[in-house]
Amino acid sequence: MKIAKVSKCEASFNLECKDIAPDKSISHRCAMFSLLSNKPSTIKNFLRAEDTLYSLNIAKLLGAIIEDNKEEIVITPPAKLQEPFDILDCGNAGTGMRLFCGLLSGVDGSFVLTGDKYLRSRPMARVAKPLRSIGAKIDGRENGNKAPLHIRGGELKSFKYESPIDSAQVKSALILAALNADSKSYYKENLLSRDHTERMLNGMGANIKNVTIDGKEWIEIEPLTKPLEPLDITVPADPSSGFFFAVAAAIVPNAKVIIKNVTLNPTRVEAYKVLKDMGAKVEFILKDDKYEPIGDILIENYGKLKAITVSKNIAWLIDELPALSIAMASANGVSVVKNAKELRVKESDRISAVIKPLLDAKIECKEFENGYEIKGGKLNSTTVDSHGDHRIAMSFAIAGLISDMEILDIDCIDTSFPNFFDILKEITKVKIEDRIS
Repeated sequence: MKIAKVSKCEASFNLECKDIAPDKSISHRCAMFSLLSNKPSTIKNFLRAEDTLYSLNIAKLLGAIIEDNKEEIVITPPAKLQEPFDILDCGNAGTGMRLFCGLLSGVDGSFVLTGDKYLRSRPMARVAKPLRSIGAKIDGRENGNKAPLHIRGGELKSFKYESPIDSAQVKSALILAALNADSKSYYKENLLSRDHTERMLNGMGANIKNVTIDGKEWIEIEPLTKPLEPLDITVPADPSSGFFFAVAAAIVPNAKVIIKNVTLNPTRVEAYKVLKDMGAKVEFILKDDKYEPIGDILIENYGKLKAITVSKNIAWLIDELPALSIAMASANGVSVVKNAKELRVKESDRISAVIKPLLDAKIECKEFENGYEIKGGKLNSTTVDSHGDHRIAMSFAIAGLISDMEILDIDCIDTSFPNFFDILKEITKVKIEDRIS
């Protein structure tokens, strides 16, 4: 098991982050959506991390030809998706497993999706249940709630589904299934979740739009009558990955960070707006807008942060909440997170995974079923169990900038941000060790 020891930052810093990891959500979708065309897709700046490479390999097992010259990846889809000769390993990626469930449910063949021990413990009924209701044949452990999952793809019925969960993964799975349904389908969520799927598929020629029915907003999805146009995309930097360094700038006196060429999609930068409300200087600089709005984000320390209550737009910042908790632990006053029960079923139980090490670091905090409360104070040095969760590991590595931290099981960081420690070393000392567990 690898561990990281992060030393307290002894000076302010001015960091231009040009090498933030490419966006993981968009990279996953590039690998999958290229299969919906009949022409080669070209993807520049694809995230070469464990989870996204698993999705790329699944595309290959389904018959795609993958050409990677390091500058760009060209994915040539097969004339028809083939039944794989092996299981489809999603690694640690809930995005990969849930979206492939939707995509493969309408494809003739037998498919088995699995992942690592952490992914095999995560709930899949949230996609399996609505997919079954439209004709998908999905089975697995706990009646299809836990992987490995077996999918027998075939004909799907159209649907009108109001999701009880505001989740981009659930929405995307149902949209992908709807593309293979027998007529128009309708999907509703209470709060708009990440909309990369709608943006990218429409950019490829799909017909997905918002409509009003009986006073309610729905997403209308037309089934495909022909293959989509291929992707020609440069994947922007990941704002969720960049947010760790945004927090670093916000908690270290006189620090400044510019995150370059990042997606400015409104559903992806909510955490930056929260950080701004806490007192950090945050500016968004738009440069381009094709598949996604892309630009730079500037974050600068403006003194001590103030506490905040976060209860709205949770689906827009669910992945950033662990890092945001480090900012809360450094702020004046009591911060509260509500309506975030979804944190319980991420790569780890992120509520417990955040609160326990904060308590160990002598920060007053309380854990609730759907959130937590943190009273800002002085973080003390402690040892943190990442529970195999990349966001927990990176969040507490950032905490190490104001109080020495030891983080256990850091291999998980390779799933999303392989050069995280390379960037962190530009700010402070980082020591990586192997320890026999």
